[in-house]
Amino acid sequence: VRSPEPEPEPDTGFHDAIPLQSSSSTPFHGLGGMSLGTVPEELARHPGLKSQKTKINILNGVCGIVKPARMTLLMGPPGCGKTSLLKALSGNLNKSLEIVGDISYNGFKLREFAPQKTAAYISQCDMHIPEMTVRETLDFSSRCQGIGNRAEIMTELSRREKEAGIHPDPDVDTYMKILGLDICADTLVGDAMRKGEMIVGPPRALFMDEITNGLDSLTAYQIVSFLQQLAHITNATILISLLQPAPETFDLFDDILLIASGKTIYHGPRSNVLKFFESRGFRCPERKGAADFLQEVISEKDQGQYWYQSEETYIYKSVDMLSREFEESCFGKKLNEELSRPFVRSKGHKDAITFRVYSIPKWTLFRACMSREFLLTKRNSSIYDFKSAQMLIAAFITMTVFLRTRMNVDLLHANNYLGSLFYGLVIILLDGFPELTLTVARLPIFYKQRDLHFYPAAWAYAIPSAILKIPLSVLEAVVWTSFTYYVIGYSPDPGRFFGQLIILSAAHLASIAMFRFLASVFRTIVASTTAGTLTILFVQLFSGFIISRSCKTRISRDGVDYSLNPSWLRWGFWTSPLSYGEIGVVVNEFLAPRWQMKLPTNTTVGQETLESRGLSFQGSLLWISIGALFGFVVVFNIGFTLGLSFLNLPGSRTIISSEKVSQIQESNKSIDKLHAENSRNSRPSTGVESRKGKMVLPFEPLTVVFENLQYYIDTPLVITSGTFRPGILTALMGVSGAGKKTLLDALSGRKTSGTVEGEIRIGGFPKVQMTVARISGYFLEAIELHDIKDSLVGIPNISGLSTEQRKRLTIAVELVVNPSVIFMDEPTTGLDARSAAIV
Repeated sequence: VRSPEPEPEPDTGFHDAIPLQSSSSTPFHGLGGMSLGTVPEELARHPGLKSQKTKINILNGVCGIVKPARMTLLMGPPGCGKTSLLKALSGNLNKSLEIVGDISYNGFKLREFAPQKTAAYISQCDMHIPEMTVRETLDFSSRCQGIGNRAEIMTELSRREKEAGIHPDPDVDTYMKILGLDICADTLVGDAMRKGEMIVGPPRALFMDEITNGLDSLTAYQIVSFLQQLAHITNATILISLLQPAPETFDLFDDILLIASGKTIYHGPRSNVLKFFESRGFRCPERKGAADFLQEVISEKDQGQYWYQSEETYIYKSVDMLSREFEESCFGKKLNEELSRPFVRSKGHKDAITFRVYSIPKWTLFRACMSREFLLTKRNSSIYDFKSAQMLIAAFITMTVFLRTRMNVDLLHANNYLGSLFYGLVIILLDGFPELTLTVARLPIFYKQRDLHFYPAAWAYAIPSAILKIPLSVLEAVVWTSFTYYVIGYSPDPGRFFGQLIILSAAHLASIAMFRFLASVFRTIVASTTAGTLTILFVQLFSGFIISRSCKTRISRDGVDYSLNPSWLRWGFWTSPLSYGEIGVVVNEFLAPRWQMKLPTNTTVGQETLESRGLSFQGSLLWISIGALFGFVVVFNIGFTLGLSFLNLPGSRTIISSEKVSQIQESNKSIDKLHAENSRNSRPSTGVESRKGKMVLPFEPLTVVFENLQYYIDTPLVITSGTFRPGILTALMGVSGAGKKTLLDALSGRKTSGTVEGEIRIGGFPKVQMTVARISGYFLEAIELHDIKDSLVGIPNISGLSTEQRKRLTIAVELVVNPSVIFMDEPTTGLDARSAAIV
């Protein structure tokens, strides 16, 4: 299906009209792709266990047009497919899902241009690097994405500012002011930030997924108001999904796209949406918000209250019925006419579609990534300072164990020197292990920026981080070698001192590269930590010290020699990076002149020590070992780059019960018939019947009183008094940052830092934390878990339950003990208007 002809563009040269074609007949089938993370699960599946796979349609025949210079609101209950639709339209949908239908921009199909540079998908999950400030995050985004087709705008703006004598503040970006981020421009991002990263780039089509979650109504209104101006002034194309828009926020939108169960219920002007439902027999009450009405009128439990045609018997209208009625209505017919009208590509603006994946030279992108890595290295300096201190403490302990005054240069103490060299290599190896967790923590941000084409492939990310690890490796080697070399009593030759320093630096660099490679392959903290532990075990066992290459044990029963390191396992020695470090340090030490004392066996002390461990190599192996370690560094970094390029975060496998599968299949066959019969034969539920056979836990009503309550770290932040009575639902209100969460934390005893002063009484008695913890519940979320009882919880923002489902689970965990006092912190965040009203 193609786009309609574009609307007339303004005469100004910098207005880029993009009539985005979101006309898609799009059934999506088959959730759950196969990745390396799921291979062990498939192999470990027990052959005796029954397992079925079923196809679930996320979207079913959704059609529509998102027009330029208009802001469209996407509405629907949680789980109806809003996020999937937004990802599909922006070209960011998971490749494992099957897509049928057409999506076009100005007549161009998604495969014919670069959708990631033409459109921007802004997720409901805030993923940013916590060590960067707001200003630095936006600056990096602008350096990677450029200004696109806004060059004329920026040139004209600069010229007019000079003519008017305006001197803009170079330290505060316009977008930070618009989004209310100027007050925290130099604040570290932390775990979440408002979604301004993608707006600074060149895309002219914006797809925003629940961008107001966690914001108060005033802030949400200000952001949507800015987006409305952006759409009307620059002819931008904007599609936003919101769950609980306030009436004044709802009125800012031009068009409405209402979907349920993956089907279109209404798509058209906002001014006509209530007229459409009134023509279907449902009227919105005068004092009812239109957004709340739209969420409830498609619900089976709430639909009946809006039926106003008293002369006709109310019959529940299912989602399928409403979808068909929309297609048959004048609004649906008009939409189909627009969809069938051919689009003339020549009439579109030349800058409306971006065909280049990268609008910035690759060298510029590389420098941007390099500067960011340098910044993050400085921000994480405390980690590297701690590692250096840890290395220093280990060095002091090692010096006391292998003190030179208690060891002589002879065959007896040679093994002590050999052990101290191996121990130093192990310390260097383990010092690179924290790089594994650091890399895994940053993978979600990398995958997000990679899919949005911030930088060319993974090499622009991998090479800067590898280069900046070189001075860190040298630092760790200097700390260890400087403190242990002469105290333990190695060969005093300065050349051999620097030889050991180079070997340990190369070994540390290889260790860091190895753990980063493992993190890119296994991608989760549990799998990566397990793989890293096994790798440490492997490289130590085959390093030539724990199991000697020449070690044999004699069995006296049959007189046969059995080697602990048989020939078919010799490959392990040559594939272990620690082996080359072991070769380098022992050759560097035991081929020194002081170890060349002759023994009765006509060999030197050094040669005898090396032969006993199977490490008798020529002196040239020192530099060969160093070269091999740097070769491991290159190989691991290439593997790290390939892992980042071709692997994604492991997805979740949706697990549902057999009854749920049967329910889905039956509803797909005869949903209208079943709803019609149920509506005729059923009576309104009273809530009493649903409690039959269930137990109600008793609880004691308690009153909470607090007076002159103060919480402070340095200065008092909260000074308040109040009373919460049993049987009374109290609303705690205030703007963002007013101290609502702080008050709830202080009352429930969840504050782990700072000082809480004042009087808190529970049931007339002074609060005792051990007691109040058993009678109070403090939670953030919502309920209704029956439909997802067989679903895996998963990892937030990555796999398992959705944000809305995860909210229900948290409240259930707290309510299972039936508390007398309940503190709720924004329990409706992430819920639609109907679910919020239920909570």
